[in-house]
Amino acid sequence: MALKAGVVCGEDYVELVNACKEGGYALAAVNCVGTDSVNAVMEAAAKNNSDVIIQFSNGGTQFYAGAGMEDAFQAKVLGAVSAAQHVHLLAEHYGICAVLHTDHANRKLVPWVDALVDHSEAYYKENGKALYSSHMLDLSEEDIDDNLSECARMLERMAKMEMSLEIELGITGGEEDGVGHDIEEGADSSHLYTQPEDVLKAYDLLTPLGHFSVAASFGNVHGVYKPGNVQLRPEILKNSQALVDQTHSTGNNPLNLVFHGGSGSEKSKIAEAISYGVFKMNIDTDTQFAFAEGVGKYVMEHSKAFIHQIDPEDGTPYKKFYDPRKWLRAGEQSFVARLDEAFVDLGSVGRSLAK
Repeated sequence: MALKAGVVCGEDYVELVNACKEGGYALAAVNCVGTDSVNAVMEAAAKNNSDVIIQFSNGGTQFYAGAGMEDAFQAKVLGAVSAAQHVHLLAEHYGICAVLHTDHANRKLVPWVDALVDHSEAYYKENGKALYSSHMLDLSEEDIDDNLSECARMLERMAKMEMSLEIELGITGGEEDGVGHDIEEGADSSHLYTQPEDVLKAYDLLTPLGHFSVAASFGNVHGVYKPGNVQLRPEILKNSQALVDQTHSTGNNPLNLVFHGGSGSEKSKIAEAISYGVFKMNIDTDTQFAFAEGVGKYVMEHSKAFIHQIDPEDGTPYKKFYDPRKWLRAGEQSFVARLDEAFVDLGSVGRSLAK
C-alpha cells in the first residue's frame, strides 16, 4: 500500500486512516501557528518516516495571517487558506503524507468552517481535490440532536469534495483558543465521558452521508494538569465500538476515533486507546512548551545578544546570535525532538505510506 507524497484527501485519506487502524498505530495531529511549527512538523515526520496530521485552531490561523490584521474573521479564513497552500506546496518535497485539518469549531465558529469549505470548493474545481482533508465541528456544548443535525449538514456539503468531518461527542476538558471547559479539582466530571448510545446515534445518521471521525471523550483534557486531576477511561471507546458492532454487525472497531488532549497522557493509556480504534491523537500543549523551551535555552545561553547589539565592554558584535533564524531554529529543533517521542508513543515510526 502506497500513496503519493503530499497532502492526502478523499480516498487516499480513507486509505491512510484504515492503514492506521489495521496496523495498530495512530498519527500525531499537531497544532501549528506559523511556518516555523508547520515546517518542524514536516521535518519530524520525514525524519521518522511517519505520516502526520497538520492542524490549525481558529486562533492559530488568525495568527498565521498576522496579529495586525484588523478583520479577525478574515484573518482566520485567509490564514487557514495560506497555511494550507504552504503545506500543499512543500509536503511532497518532504516525502511524507500530510493530512490538513482544522481543530475545534464551536457554534460561533461554524461560519469559519463554512468559509473554508467555500475555498475548498474553488480549489477542488481547479485541482481535483479539496484544500483541506478534513474539518472539525465541536458542538459538544449543544443538545445531541442539534449537534448531529449541524454535523450532517456540514458533512453533506463536504462529502461532495470527498472531505472528512470530525465531530465531538462529550466534552473535552480544559481550553483551547476559547473552546472548551475549565477543569476544577473536585468538580463533577461526568460530562467528560461520552455515552456509547450517543456514538451509535451519530454512526446511524452520518454513515450514509460520508466519511467522518468521532472525538469521543473519555476523560481527556486540553493542557497538562497535576496527577489525579485527569482520569482517562479508554474502555469507553471500546464500549462504543462494541455497541456499533453489535447493532450493525460491522466487525471490529468500525468507528474512526480521535484522542483529544494527548499532551501529558500516560503512555499505557495511549496504547490502550489505539487498540480501540484511535487513529489520531492531538498534541499541542507539549509541543508549545517544547518550542518555548528550545528558544528559552538559547536565549539564556546568549543572553547578552538579546540586550546589546554590540558588547558594551569589548565591542563584540552579536548579530550572528540574535539573528531570528538562530533562535527560531532552536525552537524548531526542540519541537522536532518532542515529536520524535510522540511518533514512538503512537507507533507510527517507519510506517509512512508515501512513495
